[in-house]
Amino acid sequence: MRTAQRQKGVIVDGDLATGLERVAANRFVRAERALRAIGTTLDDRRTAAELAAFLVEELCDSATVDLYRSREGHRGQGEFLQPVATAGRRDLLDSLGKGPRENVSVRALDAGHPLTVSFTPGRGTGQVALSVPLLTRDRVHGVALALRAGPPFDDDETAAVHYAARLTAAHLRYADDQREAGPRVWDLQKVLPADPGRPRPDVDLALRHLPGPVGGHWCETVRLHSGRTLLVAGDVMGHGLDAAVDMNAYRCLLRYIASTDLAPHGILRRLDATMSTESGRRPATCLLALLDPAHGTALLTGAGHPPPVVVHADGAAAPVVLPEGPPLGTGGSAYRATSLPLAPDDTLVMFTYGLIGRRGEDIDTSLGRLAALRVRPGRSVGELLDELLAGLPAGSPDDAPDGPGAGRTSGGSSVIAARLLPRP
Repeated sequence: MRTAQRQKGVIVDGDLATGLERVAANRFVRAERALRAIGTTLDDRRTAAELAAFLVEELCDSATVDLYRSREGHRGQGEFLQPVATAGRRDLLDSLGKGPRENVSVRALDAGHPLTVSFTPGRGTGQVALSVPLLTRDRVHGVALALRAGPPFDDDETAAVHYAARLTAAHLRYADDQREAGPRVWDLQKVLPADPGRPRPDVDLALRHLPGPVGGHWCETVRLHSGRTLLVAGDVMGHGLDAAVDMNAYRCLLRYIASTDLAPHGILRRLDATMSTESGRRPATCLLALLDPAHGTALLTGAGHPPPVVVHADGAAAPVVLPEGPPLGTGGSAYRATSLPLAPDDTLVMFTYGLIGRRGEDIDTSLGRLAALRVRPGRSVGELLDELLAGLPAGSPDDAPDGPGAGRTSGGSSVIAARLLPRP
């Protein structure tokens, strides 16, 4: 905001226009703010807290959000409303009282639309409560309560609260869908190799899968002729079960094409040409590295994917400069390869975007953060990879399990590291 001269819902000489003739513009500005503020993660409590904070910032003096919860920990019978987020003046919520507050919320849920109640607690000043159910098409997620001392909410303010509540409900529904799809996607991903497959004995490898939203990211190896190993990092655009299904399609076709002994850029060209003709397939990014221990080199090519980094013997990391190519499935097929010499103590690290990506951040900034890390010299490949993951700063606070890299990425990711072993 460009000024501190502010009233609830009105910015004087600032972002929000003043005057009745600018009502439409004011609604648009509020909607834009709600879109930026609400739904930054898949965590229900965080989303509810973002709604409460938005309401207090824009429209009221205090706010609370109650969500349906089950005593058994899942949806179904026995659900009850549970307060999960509050913001603003606690004294106003306390003055409303537990009984009247629940009555207002239940009445709004029964009505299925915003409900306003004015009251005067004890000898206090007049207050007004606006209760709005959090509804999607076929599900009730909870209820939000906006409270302020002063005049009732006008039509525009009520519409703004209603919009924020609908936006919140949409994010809650999406998070529910992701949780419901998660076990199915996990069952699908379990058919993928949990370890790097069967690499050559002169390549030392380590692989990590980091938790995050359900998606189509993967890393793996393909054992080829003449002592070579192909490293693969890929990421289907989007999240959910469909992305995971498309990921499996890309992976299976890539392994088949790689078995024909094409160069990495030839593999991408054929893969792109095939997948771009399949209707409904999502585009995907991909990075290939053909390791050749006999010559101490890696032949690399990319399709819209973040470049790898090389960690040298002294523990310093440096990104690899690659020719840029379009994502797979777009029909571009303009891929080129570059040769990278690898010393015996060099470690090549490839990863999917979720490892470094941050909301609204340029990819060069994200990659620079990883390249700035240093690890202790003399680490094994697995130890080096764990140390890199532990050194990444926290990203968006998604609710992720504990483990290497947990809570440090903006989404799920896969990482693979490889080092050429000295030949006997």
